[in-house]
Amino acid sequence: MKEKFSGIWPAMFTPINNDGEPALDQVEKLVELFISQKLGGIYILGSTGQGLLFTEEQRKQVTRRVAGISKGRIPIIVQVGALTTAEAVRLARYAEQCGVDAISSVGPVYYSGNAAMALEHYKGIASSTQLPFFPYQLGENFIPGDTIQFVNQLLNIPHIAGMKLTTNQLLEISSIHNYAGEKLKLFSGSDELFCHASLCGTVGAIGSFYNIWGLQCKQVLMEFKNGNYALAQEFMLGFQKVICKILPNSWTFFRKAMLLKYQIDIGEAKAPLGNTQIEWEDEAVMNIFKEIESLAVH
Repeated sequence: MKEKFSGIWPAMFTPINNDGEPALDQVEKLVELFISQKLGGIYILGSTGQGLLFTEEQRKQVTRRVAGISKGRIPIIVQVGALTTAEAVRLARYAEQCGVDAISSVGPVYYSGNAAMALEHYKGIASSTQLPFFPYQLGENFIPGDTIQFVNQLLNIPHIAGMKLTTNQLLEISSIHNYAGEKLKLFSGSDELFCHASLCGTVGAIGSFYNIWGLQCKQVLMEFKNGNYALAQEFMLGFQKVICKILPNSWTFFRKAMLLKYQIDIGEAKAPLGNTQIEWEDEAVMNIFKEIESLAVH
């Protein structure tokens, strides 16, 4: 039986309309796309999904719609972190009612440097449901102090199942894996390192670029694990080059790319996010598509 928590997971965009409300018709198209591509799962309402910028009710709407469309056809993890633990708990309980597969959370916003506070925040969220819990590391500021000491305390949290590790520090990933072993299923949150991170003990990857190239990344990861080093090396170098090119104007690229390739409009980013980004020409976007797709051929 396939492991439920593994493989390539898009950190799903949350499409919005001109009024800043979730565009639920476009959400439906995204979910159906990922199901058709047989991706590992969908991670919703994280950073890419602009979760913290929506109201509690809007986040519930998105969770309800994604779970309703999926109907168990693809695993779903919902990011429920909020400004207060109480709101995060309400979102977690609602996600459980909707029938999702797991919940995740960022650390306490504004207070990420306090390990004790972070652990209590996670404990409150994780103990509020029976769902598997995946805390979210963002950059280098998430795990305060000694990493192993923090992870050891994390393992005592109810229903802890794994972590989403958005770090470029591969040694940190392998240290957590070597310490926790099978107790934590680790997902790489750095799109540009999904093959590299698998050597350090990750079971899969969660990222923004998998909304667009989830199918190609799934194929490359599978080939890499089956021993096709040459394909993986060529793809990863090309993928990293493209990511560096896109990042300064990433949201405008994402919107244009999803429209051109999949006829899905994710809308504008919620300001101030993306409000200085320049528009992409159709031809430039399609050329990048051709480049990535040619690299994934084996």
